Amino acid sequence: MKQFKVSIPASSANLGPGFDSAGLALNRFLTLEVIEQEEWEFEHKSHFLPYFTNYTDHFIFQIAKQTADRHQKALPGCKVIVASEIPLARGLGSSASAVLAGIELANQLCDLSLTGEQKLQYGTDIEGHPDNIAASLFGGVVVTATTRNNQVEYVRLPSLDLDVVVCIPDSELKTETARNILPDSFSRKKATTASAVSNVMIAALLSGDYHVAGKMMENDLFHEPYRAELIPNYENIRREAKAMGAYGTVISGAGPTMISFVPKGKGAYIREQMEATLSDYTIAALQIDQTGVQVD
Repeated sequence: MKQFKVSIPASSANLGPGFDSAGLALNRFLTLEVIEQEEWEFEHKSHFLPYFTNYTDHFIFQIAKQTADRHQKALPGCKVIVASEIPLARGLGSSASAVLAGIELANQLCDLSLTGEQKLQYGTDIEGHPDNIAASLFGGVVVTATTRNNQVEYVRLPSLDLDVVVCIPDSELKTETARNILPDSFSRKKATTASAVSNVMIAALLSGDYHVAGKMMENDLFHEPYRAELIPNYENIRREAKAMGAYGTVISGAGPTMISFVPKGKGAYIREQMEATLSDYTIAALQIDQTGVQVD
């Protein structure tokens, strides 16, 4: 009888101008304790997890079954105890972490021996974009691209000397709503400028010039100018974080969480200062998770 534990980190996508391409893993986790048994059973141990009525309706089970079916395998029954530190519909990759949980569940139960590249491709096929999937899967900061034949390529950046602070409102923002507000197309001139901003941001991160990286983060043209109106206290949070020493503050994924990139060692201090001005928010000083999915 198999027994194992799966841990998947939260993630933040875009980093401003790296729209649907750049992402990073964060040290909040979705965890599964799995015990093989005759019948399927899910047990939830977090208020962040959605309600379900039957195991066949459970999103993680559905992804696991889809993955097993892809390899003509049958899932054996098991008890899955699920805990989560990742709030839903807040722009912290709750969907991607659940997708990876389902893929890894099938991988372990059916002995699929999936490679990292296969897990990334399967996750991207389900999510529709690779940024959150790649970050949670591999850990660290990951830049991705989907080629013309729908194959996903990725590069994991070296460790960054940064802390992050997230400002999480009580309100949800569905990804579909945040996507529907975006334009269907850009002029060549605007697309060229937006791409250049993204390129300089990645180059600045690689060279350790976090001041320039933060400036580029806050000059996105792809999505932030359109989504800003959906984000509570968007300008106020950017302004306050900057005054406290943040390099840059952007929308985390589709929002409504805002994420600030701050000097190493300053996360806790900036969190305390932000709490004083945003009493109705959950403010957290987090680290970039460097490990990604773990199975024990």
